[in-house]
Amino acid sequence: MIAIAVIAVAALAVAAILIGMYNGMVRGRNMAEEAWSGIDVQLKRRHDLVGNLVNTVKGYMAHEKDVLEEIAKMRSMAQNASSVAQTAQAESQLSQALGRLFAVMENYPQLRANENVMQLQNTLTALEDEIQLARRYYNGTVREYNPRTEVFPASIIARQYGFQKADFFELDNVTEREVPQVSF
Repeated sequence: MIAIAVIAVAALAVAAILIGMYNGMVRGRNMAEEAWSGIDVQLKRRHDLVGNLVNTVKGYMAHEKDVLEEIAKMRSMAQNASSVAQTAQAESQLSQALGRLFAVMENYPQLRANENVMQLQNTLTALEDEIQLARRYYNGTVREYNPRTEVFPASIIARQYGFQKADFFELDNVTEREVPQVSF
């Protein structure tokens, strides 16, 4: 009788551990999905803002058509990206194109003095900070979630119930990690 009770208690303990592992993976996956939706919202705001910026500067920069077309193309690619890796790559390319736009804008004093352009630039700068925070939060949730799907015995449960390792939102271009050079 005691042996049956010990076996029953051990079976309940193992079941509780397995349920805890499963529930932990569900919570981790949901946190990562919620964090990704935060990035998605910020990127949508960014794409809308970039469109407004391009439309505002078009009239001033008739000779810089290639730069504006490149930004439009990169914006479209970023909006149509379907995975974390594709989004990271497209956003990296969009950031590079925006950098070229801001460099070209330096040649147009009337454009730099335009209040709408200045407001859009300031809003875009603030939005970039928000995107960076959202990326950090997302990567933190992925950092917490991924080990749950990889360590034994949780990896067995993960495989059985379709929990997969999530991708980090990383910089695609190594040069973006470098400190920018500023000269006056």
